[in-house]
Amino acid sequence: MNTELFASRHIGVREEDLSKMLETVGVKDLEELMYQTIPDDIRLKKELELPKAMSEHEFLGHVQKLSEKNKIFKTYIGLGYHNTLTPSVIKRNILENPGWYTAYTPYQAEIAQGRLEALLNFQTMVTDLTGMEIANASLLDESTAAAEAMTMLYDLRSRQQKKDGVLKFFVDENVLPQTLSLLETRATPLEIELVLGNPEQFTFTTDFFGSLLQYPGKHGQVKDFKEFTQQATANEIKVAVAADLLSLVLLKAPGEWGVDVVVGTTQRFGIPLGYGGPHAAFFATKEAYKRNIPGRIIGLTKDTDGNPALRMALQTREQHIKRDKATSNICTAQVLLAVMAGMYAVYHGPKGLQYIANSIHEKTKQLTGMLAEVGFAQTNTVFFDTIQVKVADADALKEVALKNEINLNYVDSNTVTISLNEATSFEDVKDILAVFSEVGNTSDTGTSFEEIPDSLKRDTEFLTHEVFNSYHSETDLMRYIKKLERKDLALNHSMISLGSCTMKLNAASEMLPLSWANWGNLHPFVPINQAEGYQVMLKSLEDYLTEITGFAATSLQPNSGAQGEFAGLMTIRAYHEANGQGHRNICIIPASAHGTNPASAVMAGMKVVVTKTDENGNIDLVDLEEKVKLHSENLSSLMVTYPSTHGVFESSIKQITQLIHDHGGQVYMDGANMNAQVGLTNPATIGADVCHLNLHKTFAIPHGGGGPGVGPICVAEQLKPFLPSNPVVATGGNNAITAISAAPWGSALVCLISYGYIRMLGAKGVTNATKYAILNANYIKERLAGSYEVLYTGERGRAAHEMIIDCRPFKENGIEVTDIAKRLIDYGFHAPTVSFPVAGTMMIEPTESESKQELDRFCDAMLSIREEIDQANAAEPNNVLKNAPHTLAMVTADQWDFPYSRKDAAYPLEFVFENKFWPSVRRTDEAFGDRNLICTCAPIEAYAEA
Repeated sequence: MNTELFASRHIGVREEDLSKMLETVGVKDLEELMYQTIPDDIRLKKELELPKAMSEHEFLGHVQKLSEKNKIFKTYIGLGYHNTLTPSVIKRNILENPGWYTAYTPYQAEIAQGRLEALLNFQTMVTDLTGMEIANASLLDESTAAAEAMTMLYDLRSRQQKKDGVLKFFVDENVLPQTLSLLETRATPLEIELVLGNPEQFTFTTDFFGSLLQYPGKHGQVKDFKEFTQQATANEIKVAVAADLLSLVLLKAPGEWGVDVVVGTTQRFGIPLGYGGPHAAFFATKEAYKRNIPGRIIGLTKDTDGNPALRMALQTREQHIKRDKATSNICTAQVLLAVMAGMYAVYHGPKGLQYIANSIHEKTKQLTGMLAEVGFAQTNTVFFDTIQVKVADADALKEVALKNEINLNYVDSNTVTISLNEATSFEDVKDILAVFSEVGNTSDTGTSFEEIPDSLKRDTEFLTHEVFNSYHSETDLMRYIKKLERKDLALNHSMISLGSCTMKLNAASEMLPLSWANWGNLHPFVPINQAEGYQVMLKSLEDYLTEITGFAATSLQPNSGAQGEFAGLMTIRAYHEANGQGHRNICIIPASAHGTNPASAVMAGMKVVVTKTDENGNIDLVDLEEKVKLHSENLSSLMVTYPSTHGVFESSIKQITQLIHDHGGQVYMDGANMNAQVGLTNPATIGADVCHLNLHKTFAIPHGGGGPGVGPICVAEQLKPFLPSNPVVATGGNNAITAISAAPWGSALVCLISYGYIRMLGAKGVTNATKYAILNANYIKERLAGSYEVLYTGERGRAAHEMIIDCRPFKENGIEVTDIAKRLIDYGFHAPTVSFPVAGTMMIEPTESESKQELDRFCDAMLSIREEIDQANAAEPNNVLKNAPHTLAMVTADQWDFPYSRKDAAYPLEFVFENKFWPSVRRTDEAFGDRNLICTCAPIEAYAEA
């Protein structure tokens, strides 16, 4: 075994097991299986042109040298991003811990109680600080959250406002520039008219439905928006506020003014800058809007025994239910970062946060006074951490500041702003003063500012719950984090075979650089020459993804798969408009598509036309052709997933894409299933024009319990000019659309993972990863044959990298697909994807990282469950499947009222004895939690009263 070959560590199947697996599948070698799986006319004819594979040791040395090209200056730019101090106990036990970063989105609540509790803490922190009633957990970044607020308020217009065509949305002129750009992106397809101005001069008229205020403003001024809110409410204008969460420790909570939404980022709650992300945004609103809030809410319910249990609330709002009626396409949260931010609040508690906020504010006041003594006027009358200073020559100041390795924010030729942060010391303050002293003062003398007035000063308690007042020593927090971790099943315990979600190995060598200061401590708006390491890495990754997809260019800006969908459709929209065909607005989407597809299309201003799928799960060509011809004049695009959502390589794909092109449309390929394409075929070859890639699937970024995600788009030559821009740091094409995410390169920090994945695997490695993913899926298919029916296969009887098994026949025995999902927990496995894309089925995707031994354990579990199904009787629901999962409390209870043994309940197969996972709650009651929504750390009395 070549110990330097990373592919042998990433791919789970050992050489000695390969022949046995091939025999089970019924082929002589991998190439024969690929021939039987992928249509020959779309196979690549040559190897990918990627750099030679590195060993893990070589990669870590390479990425260390690359990091040294980044210049870490003292940065006081602000604009929504601030240096922060990540407590080491959080870094070590969460960020660097696969028990937290390899977990999946908590759809199976019984095996995610630890993560759900951590997210409930996050929601409580947000609602307490914002003064609102309900919060989600979480959104992608502050600007995306602000855009979601605008669209939610748009949807909440009164019947009369909709009838009158009220489309104006007021935006505070002090909003962050990246937020304004994102608002423009989202407003354009919906024909919302943005009106930028000074809130103090706003005329309240009936042609506005909503407004967005920045608190504090982008240059640091803090304004009292109470009167604005009152007048807006009186005129049926809803109010959203983008707030600095840490400032709310000292400043009055916007909720006290009666606003409708408060959004922002939790980045400065211990989350590294990471050149722009990933960071967890927050979205807090009134309980009256609980069914309109985008993203995910964690709620309290009860389990089968009536004990408190957590789960994701109001799940029927998800896009796979509402589809084109969904009000948001948000499908990925930033769970890992939200967990870290929540733990930051748990660790510091209210008194610790007050100390941090006061320390920053006092240093800012000190700097203001010191600058005044040398003649520099500061113009903000009330501020938290950011001052606006008048200078004679900003360029001269910048030259001196850069010489001293200091970054400031240069507003214009005579104005700079300085934003202090948690990491700023008094020595740093003196260094800033020295820069100003060197350039000399302005003609202005003196300065004036107020202490935070009573009308703006926080006078309400926050974080009073026990969890925020109990774990302030490292020992206590470490044990609390471990207690929660033990309640969650992640990839470090067993295979997570989720179809469409590609839960593969997130290699330690890919993850390690995320903790390095030279990658973590870079502000996204520093001068490009200070980010050379990032620029080399990001440009290389773009080039690799462009090569893998066969396209012409890539944008890394979208920071989730759904954002990638939206970005891709917006480039298509811009392309049609540039060609004088802006009327093209029909988007054809197969009935089997991911739910975010139609939601994204509607957000992009398109009308969705659904096309049928045939009995084999393929696009119905006759129906497609009818609809394409019917809408030929207005056809914008087709959204297609390939291989299909049913896990099949459709042989007619080139015929489908040619049909769209013949009628003037563009083809968008959903990249969710790219793990079956890399190195063997690609989107360009099948005739697509744009695709998004889920880097948190195919390219090894971990799911993190529901995020971070990265969803870059790769485009053909004709769409290249329209790739998204950023208003602060230039990105995108010559005719770029406005921003999709707040940061120029989205979640740049975690792009290191995918960069490492490709650099260590090389062309042969990424191709073999695809082959083994397909092998593993077909091995499971053959092992389960005769016990479970696979719904769809290719023309030669093969699955792609995933398959759908039909569980509907088991209804005769009284068994539903959910019962199988919960019973798998007793065997130590997370359930595959349940009831998508076909109700009553399971979609299984093993990935290339699993060994034959783990695949066999999973198959043994599924076959054992099949025997249990045969023994079940619809008339007698007291059986091992209906009662699953079985907790330790159940199995050790004095009373046992079940017609099967404790051993059969808890240890159904021998291998379970070796590595038992105990769920901490029994099956959760979904309906009860929705009827009695509690989504903060309420006292137990409140739960009991519900």
